[in-house]
Amino acid sequence: MLVGSIPFIRDNLTNLQTLDLSVNYLTGSIPVALGYLTYPSSLDLSYNNLRCHIPPSLTYIHRLNLSHNSLKGRIPNDYALYHNFDTLIGNWDLCGQFKIFPPCSESKKSIITKIEIFAPITIFLGFLVIGRILLSHCVFKKNQIEPRGSKNGNIFSIWNYDGHIAYEDIIEVTEDFDIRYCIGIGGYGSIYKAELPSGNVVALKKLHQREAENPIFYRSFINEVRVLTEIRHRNIVKLHGFCVHKARRFLIYEYMEMGSLFCVLRNVYDAMELDWSKRVNIIKGTAHALSYMHHECIPAIVHGDISSNNILLNSDFQALISDFGTAKLLDPDSSNQTLVASTYGYIAPVTEKCDVYSFGVVVVEVLMGRHPGELLSLLSSSSSSQNMMLNEILDQRPPPPNRLVAQDILLIATIAFACLHTQPKSRPTMKCVSQEFLSRKKPNAIPLSTVSLLQLKKQAAYVAGLGFAYC
Repeated sequence: MLVGSIPFIRDNLTNLQTLDLSVNYLTGSIPVALGYLTYPSSLDLSYNNLRCHIPPSLTYIHRLNLSHNSLKGRIPNDYALYHNFDTLIGNWDLCGQFKIFPPCSESKKSIITKIEIFAPITIFLGFLVIGRILLSHCVFKKNQIEPRGSKNGNIFSIWNYDGHIAYEDIIEVTEDFDIRYCIGIGGYGSIYKAELPSGNVVALKKLHQREAENPIFYRSFINEVRVLTEIRHRNIVKLHGFCVHKARRFLIYEYMEMGSLFCVLRNVYDAMELDWSKRVNIIKGTAHALSYMHHECIPAIVHGDISSNNILLNSDFQALISDFGTAKLLDPDSSNQTLVASTYGYIAPVTEKCDVYSFGVVVVEVLMGRHPGELLSLLSSSSSSQNMMLNEILDQRPPPPNRLVAQDILLIATIAFACLHTQPKSRPTMKCVSQEFLSRKKPNAIPLSTVSLLQLKKQAAYVAGLGFAYC
């Protein structure tokens, strides 16, 4: 809740290594001296109301975040060599360096000076080019010249571990997105696997040509870029870069070796390898990611399409949430409109806690090994099937869980039923769910064969009525 301007920084702060003043109400300018401290390794001034030019001295700070202020003017020289554009996103009065910002306008004097210097050179080079054309008798057709991305990625806003994924590399290794490299088809694009010259493997989501020309799908594409450049979590897929081009629009993600949770559950051999310990970790990881989005991001982020299709697994069966095309920022003053195209069968009738409801569906799907559509219908009725025992609905393909894992399963099933409550206000928050998983408290060790679905429903309602222990 800090207000006012940042005080003048004196040179006696010689041992200052990290300064984090983010998410406050600071105004005014940024002290130039911040960039000249002896050990300025990290500076975070994001989410304030700073209204000033960026001091060039800040360029060489190792970790810098100036996003979501009201900074203005020209971005300092060499800034793009040390930092990505997402460190400045939200400052729309800046110019230069990155393609998301407009080019800087120059003074009349500067333009005249450049004309005086470069005009003779340009004329001379022009005569050389014309002579070369006449000598070689070559006629270049307009449609033979195709703009390409520069190797530093500036034209297409592509970056990676070392900042050097180039547009040409993507086109070359996928043979211009040949069908042989396609590993899946999503709602508004196809997924490709690409091995870069560096040896790194990435996944590419490329918009279909028809969707690329549709403004609704394009907004969904941009929405995913905007959300994923602002969030970082071990259980959220990492965005390495993107390309916005008339001919091709695609996103570059880290590659998930095991694919989607949906596909793993529907493959007999993969489902057998997905033992109960791994399934418990997948559920917990997903809960932690959603808690981070709902309660640690400012403003909060609602995914809007949590399903087993949008939960990816790496080689260690760690779960990562993907596909943020329908995500929304919970900002009451925002006019953000995103595409509502959530996966059928996972979205709640009331969208205030749609992620919580969808999480509950995914949890039951992981426990059963298939989508629980029929079971959800039975639970919402007074059917005698509610007397079915918990162990009867569990996936029979992996080996039975041991006693400790069975305790986790009982806790998970209880939380899932609470998340599926018909009244959104009675569902727990994802923060509560995450904290329950982090606590050491577990249900009493009782055989799963003695717990009925009706008992689970009553226990979930009881827990919802009292509130979770850590809410």
